[in-house]
Amino acid sequence: MAASPKYKVYTSAGEYVAACKYAEDAAAVASLYGEGSTVRSGHRKVLFADGIDGISGGESVDDAAALIHERERA
Repeated sequence: MAASPKYKVYTSAGEYVAACKYAEDAAAVASLYGEGSTVRSGHRKVLFADGIDGISGGESVDDAAALIHERERA
């Protein structure tokens, strides 16, 4: 049985909208929901906030994913 995807995407209002296996996908989905949407590790730890961290997943999925991975390691 497969594990649940690691990355969870929430809107800025806190609504859970997606689960993604890859950080790049999660950043792209978060960008669809606009500034303040978040990518989390599980349902708690915020790894990326679209537009707030100085990066938009819509502008650079690779930069957003790099930030997500950096924060995971911290």
